[in-house]
Amino acid sequence: MNIFDSQREMRSAFLGGFAGQLVSGLIWLAASASSLWISPRTGMAVLFFGSMFIFPLTQFSLRLLGRPGKVSAENGLWALGTQTAFTVPINFLLVAAATLYRETWFFPAAMIVVGAHYLPFITLYGMKMFGLLAGLLVLAGAGLALYGPSIFSLGGWLTAAILIVFAFVGRQLALSEEKPK
Repeated sequence: MNIFDSQREMRSAFLGGFAGQLVSGLIWLAASASSLWISPRTGMAVLFFGSMFIFPLTQFSLRLLGRPGKVSAENGLWALGTQTAFTVPINFLLVAAATLYRETWFFPAAMIVVGAHYLPFITLYGMKMFGLLAGLLVLAGAGLALYGPSIFSLGGWLTAAILIVFAFVGRQLALSEEKPK
């Protein structure tokens, strides 16, 4: 299977990243709400531990949508997706370090980590929109940390909105590719 066929299969099976980004966006919403209405530390825990459920919730959502949520054994990109996913929890060590320095840097640092993790999705899905998503999250995270107001949950709300918007963009791109011409 060549790379273009592998990418097309990834786009179709995962609906252009729709379910994963939607689930992620909802977890960021829950973390932001928890940090605002309960405590910042609760919001941190919701994001960290909630993120552990992204893959199973994505798989569940895809099955509800009638998508396989998996690709053929010949598709070598599956391993890239798995490897990419594991960069986030590893890099949360840096998020913890940033948060110890300044608690309000939690969401901005997490934005940078999650944004950087989307760069390989350009190759994984063959979709340039993931470059824009990565750039927005990294730049917004850095901007909020360095120049933003000292509002703990702001980065969480912003990330949730960006992820949810891009979920629907990816879905639309994948569905438009599947329409008979």
